[in-house]
Amino acid sequence: MSVKIRRLATAEADFEARFAALKHWSAETDSAIEERVEAILADVRRRGDAAVLEYTQRFDGVEAATVAALEIGRDELQAALAQITPPQRAALQAAAERVRDYHQRQLEACGRSWSYRDADGTLLGQKVTPLDRVGIYVPGGKAAYPSSVLMNALPAKVAGVGEIVMVVPTPVRDGGADTPRLGERNPLVLAAAAVAGVDRAFAIGGAQAVGALAYGTATVPAVDKITGPGNAYVASAKRRVFGQVGIDMIAGPSEILVLADGTTPPDWVAMDLFSQAEHDELAQSILLCPDAGYLDAVQAQIERLLPGMPRRDVIRASLEGRGALIHTRSMDEACAISNRIAPEHLEVSSREPSRWEPLLKHAGAIFLGAYTSESLGDYCAGPNHVLPTSGTARFSSPLGVYDFQKRSSLIEVSEAGAQVLGTIAAELAYGEGLQAHARAAELRLKGAR
Repeated sequence: MSVKIRRLATAEADFEARFAALKHWSAETDSAIEERVEAILADVRRRGDAAVLEYTQRFDGVEAATVAALEIGRDELQAALAQITPPQRAALQAAAERVRDYHQRQLEACGRSWSYRDADGTLLGQKVTPLDRVGIYVPGGKAAYPSSVLMNALPAKVAGVGEIVMVVPTPVRDGGADTPRLGERNPLVLAAAAVAGVDRAFAIGGAQAVGALAYGTATVPAVDKITGPGNAYVASAKRRVFGQVGIDMIAGPSEILVLADGTTPPDWVAMDLFSQAEHDELAQSILLCPDAGYLDAVQAQIERLLPGMPRRDVIRASLEGRGALIHTRSMDEACAISNRIAPEHLEVSSREPSRWEPLLKHAGAIFLGAYTSESLGDYCAGPNHVLPTSGTARFSSPLGVYDFQKRSSLIEVSEAGAQVLGTIAAELAYGEGLQAHARAAELRLKGAR
């Protein structure tokens, strides 16, 4: 089964033009989506629960008399945890423990308040406090994502967030008139919510769920921040409610970039490329390697393995539409190109990964060595799998404890300190033409009154 994945080489004259075309992806949604989302959000803000019910029925086929009927109680979450198989339960709990431990260490490293005093007794510092209430969006349209529950809820829990509200779409897949119309509630997703300590959960999704979390309704409480990925409607809605609430990021299609020196079995790398391609037709999988023969070997494995993949049509569309095998002059050049791409997931599949890691500046997560498949990070390694996409790793970071906290500056100036700082502040304030600022500082100077 031939796969028409593009081949590039940095030595070729047209590389820059073809590379630019490969990288291009617009995060802008089309105007029809934007207009529709704007209308949905305005309607949810105006009519609250009634609008949420109407759109949930229209888009997900879910029929309920009240939004309260769509709330998933803690007893149902615990029942789901008891219902899943023992191996599933053990895997969820093991993954949760690793994710919790990683974020606990993150809290200890950067999430604490601190202060110090100058020689004159002035206290300066930073007060770190958790958000009161956050909303986590868990996708549920095409597939179920219990791992996303863990990755969003656990760092919030570790940060000390007071209440975590989960929303997850549960669309009605099929069935006749006698079929219950509350949609399919995935037991693994609900079990993950139980393990992670989610406080409240609602079987709603889409732009209407984002609006409900942002503005609050009679049933859904308003939150301070919304995290978690979703489709174009969810991304557009998060963008529009930013300012009313905080958001984590606007996520684009998933990405993987593999830097290979040719020593990893080529079928391993082919499957790693598949691991992102199977997400979505717009997902991007790229391999950089200085060994042209190795690129041929990976291409051969792609064609051998693809027919056996259940999501082969999605993988093929992704690889042919946005994938690439790139022949570089050296591993050093491969690292430089990686920095230009700033990928979401970056695998350094080489015999000496620690040799190349210092050269890598921009990536959401870096997976070092042939045994470190990206999928381990998706589920259970410990670091968060909510990562910046579309080159935003140049200035953004993975979701973490710090996303569920806020920082307040602490300043307590002593009398002695006011004599020094007051003179400095007054001089600068007069220079800016702000006399009240200057006088407020000068009044604290000895003899000023």
